Amino acid sequence: MCNLYRMDRAGSEVAKLFGTIGAAPTANVPAEIYPGYPGLVVAGGELRSMVWGFPLAMKSKRTGALLKPRPVNNTRSDKLDSFMWRYSFAERRCLIPITEFAEAEGPAGAKTRSWFTLPDQAIFAAAGIWRETDEWGSAYSMVMTEADGVVATVHDRMPVLLHQDDWRRWTDGSVEEARGLCTPYRGAMAIRRTDELWTARRNAP
Repeated sequence: MCNLYRMDRAGSEVAKLFGTIGAAPTANVPAEIYPGYPGLVVAGGELRSMVWGFPLAMKSKRTGALLKPRPVNNTRSDKLDSFMWRYSFAERRCLIPITEFAEAEGPAGAKTRSWFTLPDQAIFAAAGIWRETDEWGSAYSMVMTEADGVVATVHDRMPVLLHQDDWRRWTDGSVEEARGLCTPYRGAMAIRRTDELWTARRNAP
């Protein structure tokens, strides 16, 4: 599953590529996006800032008291009909601009970040769904499918990456059209292995 990605291009550049209306968001969106953090999303023809992850209520196993919600940032494509996802999938699909996404690789306790990019696209789009929440306002989740190609050497799942010709079909097409796009990406993809510890997340903004 994807728990870290980068979007390090200016909002104005993203807005131009996706042909969105209105001004690009001025909110403080970090270049590295983690679950529970804000990221840029194209929804309803607008470039918006939303929180990555649908809030899931948590309770203490010891006391039963409500805890801070957990952001559920990935949506399995084979679970889109479940109660948590089905209304958002049917009514509120979005595009998630990305410059690269990461997966953890290596032995437990020493996992490092491996980054994936599309060599022919400086900015590309992952399939997403979104909804309004009481906890965080607008929130989105990234749709995941079976991994293929270089991603499959690291993880068994990957984001649903959309070719530009399919952007409108994902956002505005029928449920069945959108479901048909939930397949492994077939275009060129590159991997960049690093010695950055996966747990470096603690240094995030």
